[in-house]
Amino acid sequence: MMYPFMTLTDDTEITHSEMRDDGSVKVYIETPDEKDGFHNAVCMLPKKEWLDVNGYSDKEMDYFKDIIDSSAHLILEFAQTGGVLNTSNF
Repeated sequence: MMYPFMTLTDDTEITHSEMRDDGSVKVYIETPDEKDGFHNAVCMLPKKEWLDVNGYSDKEMDYFKDIIDSSAHLILEFAQTGGVLNTSNF
């Protein structure tokens, strides 16, 4: 199951999985694109290993890496509780 985390002003969606048995969490980034359909990338936390990057420029990836770097601790917490909508802090 993937849980919503963030929607950016350009309609980019950032979602995450539940925490897996090995402690990892899959973060999925997807942006609609008129020409290509969608651009997407996967980041595996906590290692911050980027996989399957399709359609994003280096500048765009730097931006997404900054977002994930600054919010990884939240994503890891939310992944243990069933997403941001299931936490008592919101």
